[in-house]
Amino acid sequence: KLAVEFPSEDIFLVTASPVIKAVTNFKQVSKTLEEFDVEEQPSSLLTKQYPNIKVIQSGVKQLKSDECKVITEDGREYTYEKLCLCAGAKPKLIFEGNPYVLGIRDTDSAKAFQKNLAQAERIVVVGNGGIALELVYEIHGCEVIWAIKDKAIGNTFFDAGAAEFLIPKLTAEKQESPIECKRTKYTTEGSEEKERPVVASGNLGSALGPDWHEGLQLEGAKELSHKVHIEILCEVRKIYLQQEFIHLQQTSVTFPNEEGIVEPDDALWPVYVELTNGKIYGCNFIVSATGVVPNVEPFLDGNNFAIGEDGGLQVDKRMRTSLPDVYAAGDICTASWEPSPMWHQMRLWTQARQMGWYAAKCMAADALGESVDMDFSFELFAHVTKFFNYKVVLLGKYNAQGLGSDHELMLRCTKGQEYVKVVMQNGRMMGAVLIGETDLEETFENLILNQMDLSAYGEDLLNPDIDIEDYFD
Repeated sequence: KLAVEFPSEDIFLVTASPVIKAVTNFKQVSKTLEEFDVEEQPSSLLTKQYPNIKVIQSGVKQLKSDECKVITEDGREYTYEKLCLCAGAKPKLIFEGNPYVLGIRDTDSAKAFQKNLAQAERIVVVGNGGIALELVYEIHGCEVIWAIKDKAIGNTFFDAGAAEFLIPKLTAEKQESPIECKRTKYTTEGSEEKERPVVASGNLGSALGPDWHEGLQLEGAKELSHKVHIEILCEVRKIYLQQEFIHLQQTSVTFPNEEGIVEPDDALWPVYVELTNGKIYGCNFIVSATGVVPNVEPFLDGNNFAIGEDGGLQVDKRMRTSLPDVYAAGDICTASWEPSPMWHQMRLWTQARQMGWYAAKCMAADALGESVDMDFSFELFAHVTKFFNYKVVLLGKYNAQGLGSDHELMLRCTKGQEYVKVVMQNGRMMGAVLIGETDLEETFENLILNQMDLSAYGEDLLNPDIDIEDYFD
């Protein structure tokens, strides 16, 4: 966006990764809903398309905002007129520095995970967001103990009803051929053979796109298909290595059988997880999929940034941080303006793309002394993704975020086919969760945006015999 706005200016993209993430197959589904694929490409493709962009492959060592300088890890200095920080977020690991705890957030960590999984007979997955959901669904041939701190799976995205709707998919035999994935991928494969420069383990790759598990062989060592056991309302209390566990003289338990009965486990495992519900499970390794924290560290030293409650760099409605000429977008920032009643920030690919585009627009307007209107994408929270092979659309306050107890829910559910939930307040639609091919997203988006009083329709709003799209066309 900047390259288009300023065709004669030099635009530097500083990145620690040898590849860049590109948005492809972009499709505007409705006014606010966007569908796209995230693809890794060699940076040369970007520079070919926009000759005024220069890609600098190096991590950032320091930001000297008072001198308008960025110092990279290879010791070079770059002076900027305007700077936008888009360094994303890093995985929140449950325990730092334990070789058996893997965090998954980018393509490099997904590769490491695949290597470990090939020999694994049992793994413990901790976390309840999008990556944990997808991971547990995709793994075969390996016992999975899934520890979640909530009552139901996918708490970031769903309520317990939607979780119930999805759970049968975890135990159902998967179709042999997965639905074709539209994404072609460019990874760092080629460079691996030629002694790939070792990326310091602290260096983060780019965040995974929504179909990151496509093309990875997520097969464990055991000859069995889906075996998932969910431990609810618990967290990890402690992790023991094999020797520590032997000294403890405690008993660990086996994978629960059909009736949910666990026996003492005689096998010796490389690592043991003690959960807050008192159970101890041995496993080959632990996947920490417990969300992310904004990656602000490299920029804080010597700079007086205002930091949001969630640890991100605070930005105003023009994506400006508290420092002059420094902007931020995506997972690293915290939206600190008064948001529209139907929008909230969530660290997702869709928002990262919108914020990046809008930040460039604001940078251009500020440079030219023009005013800029808030982008329409911040009017309504709208996200479309896939879980367990179902299309999932989230709109507005889909989980009644911030509405207190003053709201009601309406549901429609056809087992194995669709799940529709709307959040109503004072007769107006505030949010919706649509799972399956419901074709209701555009109608519901309009009803949320125009805040029409729907009290007259009562339960008929979700009556499958009434064609609601035609009604509100």
